[in-house]
Amino acid sequence: MRNAFSEAITRLATDNEKIILLSGDIGNRLFDKFKMIAKNRFYNCGVAEANMTGVAAGLAMMGFHSVTYSITPFVTLRCLEQIRDDICYHNVPVTIVGTGAGLSYASLGPTHHSCDDIGFLRLLPNITILCPCDVFEVHAAINAAVKSDTPVYIRLGKKGEPKIHEKMPEFKIGEPITVRQGNDVCILSTGNMMSVALEVASQLHAEKNITACVESFHTIKPLNTEFLEKIFNKYAIVSTIEEHSLVGGLGGSIAEWYVDQGIEKTRLIRFGTQDKFMTRVGDQSYARSYFNLTSQEITKRLLLLFEK
Repeated sequence: MRNAFSEAITRLATDNEKIILLSGDIGNRLFDKFKMIAKNRFYNCGVAEANMTGVAAGLAMMGFHSVTYSITPFVTLRCLEQIRDDICYHNVPVTIVGTGAGLSYASLGPTHHSCDDIGFLRLLPNITILCPCDVFEVHAAINAAVKSDTPVYIRLGKKGEPKIHEKMPEFKIGEPITVRQGNDVCILSTGNMMSVALEVASQLHAEKNITACVESFHTIKPLNTEFLEKIFNKYAIVSTIEEHSLVGGLGGSIAEWYVDQGIEKTRLIRFGTQDKFMTRVGDQSYARSYFNLTSQEITKRLLLLFEK
């Protein structure tokens, strides 16, 4: 995903001289091509992400479209006050890009885990939150963000994520993309958990002939409530799957809406990380097992619902 971001922002900056890229002392070689075509529009701000965010806001107020980039917890949590007061309060065109979101950097410990960023940022007015699921959606999300004149946060995985789409899908902020058709259950997944969601759909069909509709719910905010009304009227079970805390993420956002609607006939079940730190050390697959975010565990819990 991060390579796709580099390609996309370099392509866009070639044609748009208003794009400025700011990095928090990361990805210097990743942006070699960007610096070749726009060397005066790349700034390595060092390990000073809060200052980088303020600089980005200032440049945006001068008519530029600023893009900040770093490892997810460093470009979000470390500078939350600046995102709130400098970017969102002034409602300026800054795109914040976090790489290695969720448990992508699991082996580096809790300082590098990011299962809370959606929760923090969706509390802030004026910000759009996008979680692309593969390289195609990364390109599309960057395109959409640069066209926006308001704050956007883009949550990326790391590298090596499988392609979900065969070609560039039609991508509009706020409109989920149907990845797989089904009639028995609807799975709403976001970001780098989409491959797991598709594995769950395949396992449900193989074990109990249950067909699952799988949606790439790439926009966390604004929440598409019209779409939610349709699926909650159609399906008896709706599930969310995300590599983020159950508190405050996609599932939490939909659960808030769900309760306000007083829905009774449809069951909502959420899959995400529990409200705790992972103090053990392991890679991303180990971390997903630790938090019961494997396709096997998710399928098992969904099958129990169908048996009731």
